[in-house]
Amino acid sequence: MIRREIEIPLKEIAATFPAVAIMGPRQCGKTTLAKASFPDLPYVTLEDPDVRGLALRDPRYFLAQYGDGAVFDEIQNAPDLMSYLQGMIDASPDRMGRYVLTGSRQFSLMESMTQSLAGRVGVLSMSPFTWSEWHGAGLSGVDVDDMIVRGLYPPVLARKAAPRFWYSSYFQTYLERDVRQILKVKDLTTFELFVRLLAGRTGQELNLHSLGGEAGISHTTAKSWLSVLEASGIVFRLPPYFRNFSKRLVSSSKVYFCDTGLVCWLMGIETAGQLHLHPQYGAIFETAIVLEFRKRSLNSGRIPRLYFWRDNGKLEIDLIDEMVDGPHPIEIKSGRTYRGEWARPMRRWLATSACGADKARIIYGGNLPQRDGEIEIVPWFNA
Repeated sequence: MIRREIEIPLKEIAATFPAVAIMGPRQCGKTTLAKASFPDLPYVTLEDPDVRGLALRDPRYFLAQYGDGAVFDEIQNAPDLMSYLQGMIDASPDRMGRYVLTGSRQFSLMESMTQSLAGRVGVLSMSPFTWSEWHGAGLSGVDVDDMIVRGLYPPVLARKAAPRFWYSSYFQTYLERDVRQILKVKDLTTFELFVRLLAGRTGQELNLHSLGGEAGISHTTAKSWLSVLEASGIVFRLPPYFRNFSKRLVSSSKVYFCDTGLVCWLMGIETAGQLHLHPQYGAIFETAIVLEFRKRSLNSGRIPRLYFWRDNGKLEIDLIDEMVDGPHPIEIKSGRTYRGEWARPMRRWLATSACGADKARIIYGGNLPQRDGEIEIVPWFNA
């Protein structure tokens, strides 16, 4: 098993809460992590029809078999268990790390937890592999474009599954098992078109009216479908940064997919060569870098405080990572040869904000660390 960075905060939370929940998209490694981190707890999957049926029919009897704790996988398939689990936890409130819950549909899981397990469960959000996790396993040496096209879902990497086959199966399974159940979507072809159009907008400002119009659906439907994609860990939004400035300069968020392999498959990109020549290459490369920062926050147990910034002159900083010591501005460029004009937005930021110059970075597709005055130029693999 490849060691996951999130294992450390997972163990810390399990030592301070009676229950811990691991949420994230399907196939990101939640089950493997839970089994490896809590080998002494029995493993129970609620994907099994027989197990799920018993849990739904007779939850008290079902849970009585696991009075000493268990790993309950895909807990959203039996959300009513949460209420009964609350009673078992309250009967022995000092027993920490007793129950481990995993779930793919985060909105269902969070709703049940909010109602039943508030104050009793510590929650972590999990993602596919980070670059550093993959490299740390001794599997480095892959070109950045190859890595972007392949993506970082464990089955694609660990099992060396062909991306075009795996993502096709993954997406169809996601449609059938999640979207059809949640949204009652009858025309899955339209939903697939919507997701493909959204993939073409990764790293861009979100306009739901335009997106809905192209997909042939209303703004309200587009908003609803996007919320399901967000809750399922498929996409996320990056809000504009406005702190320490006189007014908010941009009102719309940018949208990003949570894995570049899925983005490439949705856009019909199958090889690194195709990717490098694609007109959206810069946006997809930006997505890959933003993802690394987001995963880093989630894997440390923190809520990501990530933004983008744009001034009235349309100068933009791709990523603002707000840390304890202040905002860290990060510009992202896919080019492999550094160009001085890349620093123009950063210099505008430094002249406008109170951010110290030592925090400014430009992450690019090249391999040579360097500096441009006060700005650090960072290769992609050190992002």
